[in-house]
Amino acid sequence: HLQLACRTEMKPYYTSKLWWCGITLLGLGELGNFAAYGFAPIALVTPLGCISVIGSAFISVLFLKKTMRAADILGGTLTVTGTYLLVTFAPNVPQELTARQVENYLVSWPFLVYSILEIIIFCILLYFYKRKAVKHIVVLLMMVALLASLTVIAVKAVASMITLSAKGKMQLTYPVFYIMIVLMATSCAFQVKFLNQAMHLYEVTAVVPINFVFFTTSAIISGVIFYREFQSAALLSVFMFLFGCLLSFLGVFVIARNKKEEHLQIPFIDCGHIPGQKLTGKIQPDSHSSCYGTLNNEDDLVKSPS
Repeated sequence: HLQLACRTEMKPYYTSKLWWCGITLLGLGELGNFAAYGFAPIALVTPLGCISVIGSAFISVLFLKKTMRAADILGGTLTVTGTYLLVTFAPNVPQELTARQVENYLVSWPFLVYSILEIIIFCILLYFYKRKAVKHIVVLLMMVALLASLTVIAVKAVASMITLSAKGKMQLTYPVFYIMIVLMATSCAFQVKFLNQAMHLYEVTAVVPINFVFFTTSAIISGVIFYREFQSAALLSVFMFLFGCLLSFLGVFVIARNKKEEHLQIPFIDCGHIPGQKLTGKIQPDSHSSCYGTLNNEDDLVKSPS
């Protein structure tokens, strides 16, 4: 985006090969994340998202020339330790979920009670958000987490049924498969809406750790209630798993704590900093367009009162 902003001609960002490369890598990463739900418990896959925070910290050092802080090393150590405990003490449950099993889980009493409570809490939060204009970060990210719990349930069901179908046990003819796809798409869309709102109002360094904790907690609870992942787990395994989650949460907060975002001093681009330009005017990026604005002509600058 910075490279395109420094060009004199108008050019939409979606014409950049570098931008498409980034989008492709993001898509491949999410595809791998989706496939993981078909082979491992929700309680294991979701907390491992903390690895992305460590990866971001190291990538920022390698490619963005950021300074490695002591907090990054400490946070990374806590996160790796927590990840080891998560992998070691994660619930060991069968992962081949048939469409019939998903249907039975959908009408089970624990999930029905959980769904009713979640709907009530979400409606209360939505009321404060819409009617009372309460846009606190906790309110926004709690709504994201409640939607995320439905998303991970649907994603695991869809991924598991696709995996079984690929092995020769066709599951794609059951209506519940398409119900889960609709639930996955709908919950994802609204989840992104509220997450974008939080990112717009608050710093990324505040949104990322809080969203990770809320999302992970909500996903683990939904996995426990819907898929009964800890039904036969020993008490020590449950305790060590939760301790691993706590260490991962602390690691993410330590990495994100006091990490200031870099902002330009002025919301314009100085024409004098663009190669081949000697103007003293500014470029005003258009937030409602996919382009980055245009340079003013010298005549226009003379006629302009300021």
